[in-house]
Parts: sequence; C-alpha cells; structure tokens
Amino acid sequence: MSDNNKLWKIKEIKEEDSINRLTKELNINKVLATLLVQRGIKTFKDAHDFFRPDLKNLHDPFLMKDMDIAVNRIIKAINNNEKILIYGDYDVDGTTAVSMMYLFLKKFTSNIDYYIPDRYFEGYGLSYKGVEYGSSIKASLIITLDCGIKDTNKVLYAKEKNIDVIICDHHTPDEILPPAHAVLDPERSDCNYPFKHLSGCGVGFKLLQAILIKKNLPIEISWAYIDLVTISIGADIVPINGENRIIAYYGLQKINKNPLPGIEAIKKISGIENKEITIEDIVFRIGPRINAAGRIDSGRDAVNLLISDSLEKATIICEKIDKHNQIRKNIDKKITEEAITELEKIKKKYYYTNVLYNSSWHKGVVGIVASRIIDYRYRPTIILTSSNGKITGSARSIPGFDLYKALNQCGSLLENFGGHMFAAGLTLKKENLEQFRNKFEEVVANMITQDQLIPFIEIDAELNFKDITPKFFRILKQFEPFGPENMIPTFFAENVCDNGTGRLVGNSEEHLKLCLIQEDSPFTSFNAIAFNQAFYYEKINNGKTFDIAYTITENNFKGQTSLQLVIKDIKL
Repeated sequence: MSDNNKLWKIKEIKEEDSINRLTKELNINKVLATLLVQRGIKTFKDAHDFFRPDLKNLHDPFLMKDMDIAVNRIIKAINNNEKILIYGDYDVDGTTAVSMMYLFLKKFTSNIDYYIPDRYFEGYGLSYKGVEYGSSIKASLIITLDCGIKDTNKVLYAKEKNIDVIICDHHTPDEILPPAHAVLDPERSDCNYPFKHLSGCGVGFKLLQAILIKKNLPIEISWAYIDLVTISIGADIVPINGENRIIAYYGLQKINKNPLPGIEAIKKISGIENKEITIEDIVFRIGPRINAAGRIDSGRDAVNLLISDSLEKATIICEKIDKHNQIRKNIDKKITEEAITELEKIKKKYYYTNVLYNSSWHKGVVGIVASRIIDYRYRPTIILTSSNGKITGSARSIPGFDLYKALNQCGSLLENFGGHMFAAGLTLKKENLEQFRNKFEEVVANMITQDQLIPFIEIDAELNFKDITPKFFRILKQFEPFGPENMIPTFFAENVCDNGTGRLVGNSEEHLKLCLIQEDSPFTSFNAIAFNQAFYYEKINNGKTFDIAYTITENNFKGQTSLQLVIKDIKL
C-alpha cells in the first residue's frame, strides 16, 4: 500500500500458453501479449479483429427482440404520413440519440418533431407533459431514446391518447416491461442480442440500421451518424469492447476528419480542433458542453446544435451552450464545497455511505458532485436536492459495488429509481429521507467488502524502462480507443529515481514534473508528470529510489512529440 493509502492491485498473469503463442505469432513484446490476453484476446484472429476493427462485424440488428415490430411500425408511420415524435433524455446519450434519429428520419418524412423533457419540472424518462405535447401535435407514434424502460404509467397514458410508443433503452428493466408497441433493450431478459452494452444512442443506431435493411437501402447510410453514437459511448461510460469498440474506432475518425457542423463547433470552442480527438476528449471536453444545455437551460439547445446544417448556425448555439458550461462549473464547485462541509458533520455516523441533502442544490449538477465526493471520501454516494415537492438526486458507486442492487433493497422508501450498477437516479418523499439514509447505510454495510472501501489502482503488468521502445508504443497506440473494459494500460516500474531536474509545477505548484531513470538502465530516461502529488517532492528529490504506477502518453509541445509517463501513484 502506498503512502496515500491506495492499493496496487497487480493483475495475475494467467494463461501463459496463450501469452507465449501470441508473442510468437504476432512478433510482439510479451507485455503486449499479456495485455491482449487480459482483454480476452487469445488467438491470432482475435488480435486481428481487435487491431483492425471492421464495420462488417457489427451484429444483425434484427437479432434484437422486437426489432421487426419496431421497424414495421415506423415504416407504416412513414408511408401513412403519420406524425412521429422523437423523445429523448436530456443528457449526452439522449440528445445525441434524438439528433441522430431526427436527422435520419428526416430523409423519409417531414412529419416529425422532437421533445426533450425539462430536467427540473419533468425529470428523467417519458413524462406526462411529453405525452400531452405529442397529443397536441397529433402524433400517433412516440419513439423514446435512452429512456422509457420503467415508464409503464406514461406508456398507458399515451395509449389512452391513441399514441403508440416504441421504447429504445439500455437501462435495466423491471421484471414486467411497459406495455409499449415495441421494447428495444438488450438488457431485456428475453433478448438474445449478442452485445449487451450498447449506449441508448447505440440502440437507436441499431434501429435505423434495421430500417435501412428493411427498405433495401445501403447500410453505409448509417455511417453518417457514427460520430454521434461515439460521443454517446464516451460520455455514457459504457464498455468500449465488442460493437462499441468498432463504432468508436470509426466514429473517432469521423469526428477528426469530417464531423457534423455541431460537433465541429464544439471542437473549436473547446480549443481542440487542431488535435487528434480521443475518448478522453469526449469525456472531459465535448460531453460536458452537450450536457450543460440540459443542466442549466434546455436539452433542446443540444439537439438544435447537433442537427445544425451549417457551422455558422452551430457556432451561435455553441457559444450559448459554452456559457452554460461555465455557469455549471461554478455551481458544481460551490456545491461540492458545501457537500464536503455537510459530509464532515455526518461521516462518523455513516461509515459506509455518503448521502447528502440540501434543498437549494442545483439538480443539474448533483451527479457530477456525487463523483467529486467519492474522490474526497471513497464510498457509494448519493447527492439529493428538492424538486417538485419531493427529494430527488443522483447516486454514484465505487468500483465493484452494485449500486442498483443496493437501491433495489431500499425500494419501499423510494418513489422511483433507475440506472445500473455504477450510477442511478432516484426520487423519494421528504418524510422518508432519514429512514432512507439509515436503510441505505445498513444495506451497503451488509453488501460491501472491506477491500472495496480502499481506493485502488489496477495494474496490468510490470514494464521496465528498457522495454519502452518506439515499436512498443506504436503497438500500444493501436489498443485505442480506450475506455471501460479496455482502459489505458497501467504499468509499474521498481527502483526509479529523478535525475535531479525534478520540480514543482502548476498554478499552486501542486504537480510534480520529473525526469526518471531506472537503476538497471541508467542511460534511458523519460519525462514524467505526477498530477496533484507535490507532497512527494521532499521525499524523492534527493536521489532516493521509489516505485511508480504509470501510463504512457505522447506529449506534444511546440511541435515536438515525445513519450511521457503519467504517474498515477508513487510508492516509497
């Protein structure tokens, strides 16, 4: 364990035969072969499919339960010129999905509209107000995207209004599904679709592919929207393996070379138009700006941006959204500080959980604040505020702990909840708050293990400096795009030291900038950065050796590109 109490979990090296075979067949370093086997890649063919993703390997969309029913209903609506309402959640996954479906269906009918619910007055999912809007414009079909799987009563309400509903969702359903015309959700227990981890936009993408197949149109038409699906994959933190890896691989190429005008505008305003965009840029630059629309004002702005047909129009909307993002940052900083103050008062009583409530907190940032509170105190966390006379909020988990299962055991105290293992939204009555807080503490205490309470760094393999060659890094780069189930590999190296040029950097001198050498290869040195680890400076600036957990990146500075180690932790 390191000085700042992080466990280093070094993955066991198993399946030596597969590792040795891949090392030989691919003519690569054994560490690289180990990384492949850890990711389930054990044969030459597996490696070929991993390193050379191919859109032809995407699954047949008709393998998804109800797909044929959904496609037939949409084509009937198009042929009869029925009004179609596209309805989606207000976050990145929902707004990219609505934008994609709107742009696609517009090719076949002009009789369409879209609706994004208000985060504050309607909340998550299909809303009564949304159904009423559909009725007011005489829609006979609503397609929900990234929501709807738990909205039985709203679907019944739509039926009363003679509106059919097609649900496209990827969240965990209840045992009894809503009585919709069709329910597309790979998480359905009776759905045999081979890949279970599509984003909400990804489920919509399979639907539009199925429509193309049914209409005998080239599947290649769907590639026009692959940048939107990729943004949903990155921002919704879904696994980047299987179909998601193929989509993200080609989607990033489109984002870099030929993005939609709205995405080009976000790149420009984020200052990343001249760099190669990665999943990390989607998570930290592009996604938050799209999200800011629904957090601060209206998610419709995000859709208007993404469906813009010119860079000029997109830029005007993007400037507005960027201001929302700045407001969001300020609000989230203030609420995080208040939440930490509140946490300090109650943490002795609640050892296993962080459940914090303040009626004045902004509903749009509670999910972000929950993630920040986990950084401060590593526990399953729920941040709650008031909305429409009830308490509502967001929950975030720590690795390995099933948050959805825990909330399910508190279900009798909740008005509703939805989500998955790592993140969820919930609503409860004010009078149930203390009872819920105590029940959640009790449930988590019974479910969680002591190991899960300690922050950890998962380390893939030992990698000595002498093995970090240009060829090694060239192959490592082909592991991209990185994300859940294919995280950027983390290595460890023992007995390294700074060459004497180490210094503190950053506005508050909070980071360490080092030039490292390793004992057994003194002529190989690497520049390294250790963010927010300045507290180690006094202990390592005197030539003492230490161990590091690190990743390898490229650093571009003044037109020069060099390898740089990003130190995740130091062990003295």
